Amino acid sequence: MSQPEKKGTQEPAKSPTAINKKSKGFTDEEKAAMKDRIKEQQAEARANKNKAEGESDVRAKIAEMPEPDRVLGERLHAIIKASAPALAPKLWYSMPAYARDGKVVCFFQPASKFKTRYATLGFNDSANLDEGAMWPVYFALKELTTAEEAKIAELVKKAVS
Repeated sequence: MSQPEKKGTQEPAKSPTAINKKSKGFTDEEKAAMKDRIKEQQAEARANKNKAEGESDVRAKIAEMPEPDRVLGERLHAIIKASAPALAPKLWYSMPAYARDGKVVCFFQPASKFKTRYATLGFNDSANLDEGAMWPVYFALKELTTAEEAKIAELVKKAVS
């Protein structure tokens, strides 16, 4: 006598990656980033009340950077402040950033932050850099010559126009 066929009782497939895979929680880097973000939010609240607080926080963060990021950060800070004095310096994801009406317009991402071969100057969507249907918003930085400094000053001025 044969067994009756069971209909509609198919076993669910078990993925080999789903078996024995347990969450290990946050990495040390992720935990550090969360702690930094909390400090940053507190500093941001202070900076919103007092522009000098933001300036102090950004300068301190740049001073912590290893060479050559520190040199790039100091130079960018000076260029951005001179080109757009209305922008308020503040920390954003532990990076020096410059905001207008609380919205980050541009920021400096040091190469050491993600162990990349170049630093980055980035612009957010609040920057007025639109040119047609496509335009650059991130720029790799290895060093700053007079020509790059002039381009950055021009970009920052356009971003806040």
